[in-house]
Amino acid sequence: MLVVGLTGGIATGKSLVAEKLRSLGAAVVDADEAAREVVAPGRPALEEICARFGGGIIKPDGTLDRPALARLVFHDGSARRDLEKIVHPRVFERMAEAVSRARQTNPEGVVVLVVPLLFETGYDHSVDRTAVVVCRPDQQVERVMKRDGLSSEEAMARLSAQWPIEEKRRKADDVIENSARPKDALNQAEILFAQWVLLAQRRLT
Repeated sequence: MLVVGLTGGIATGKSLVAEKLRSLGAAVVDADEAAREVVAPGRPALEEICARFGGGIIKPDGTLDRPALARLVFHDGSARRDLEKIVHPRVFERMAEAVSRARQTNPEGVVVLVVPLLFETGYDHSVDRTAVVVCRPDQQVERVMKRDGLSSEEAMARLSAQWPIEEKRRKADDVIENSARPKDALNQAEILFAQWVLLAQRRLT
């Protein structure tokens, strides 16, 4: 089995590529989805977040107000690090469990872990191969403003909370360029997946 860590910057197209890889047969595990699960009502992580950031980040229905929390942490590096200490270990535990299940059911397969902060957290050392989806920084700002309804200042704050995309490009084993047509990025993903399948099979020989 081959475990690939898929990352990128905000709004570079990670989800688009991940869905393509899923359609091709990869087992895809999304860190953002795991993060939403670990902060569900009644979970210890949500209680710890509330204790650190106050009840203002809890909606009337008891769920986490993610936009409100984002406004707090993206402008405060210390607050962001505190949040990461609460959430990241639990997320990584869930991903490890998913990889273990995939290893049992399909030892020749490819598992793709979608981790926005793959390099920032050092989780790249926990995978066999890394891939990054990239586009121009100005495209990231434009896309996240349109997608999330943010101002340019808010969008820039989100970008500055992550490594520059060019630094991720330099560290990654594989690069998927998404500055032009989405179709081009998907074609690159398909080519890479075929290569990963061969690598996964070779690991068993």
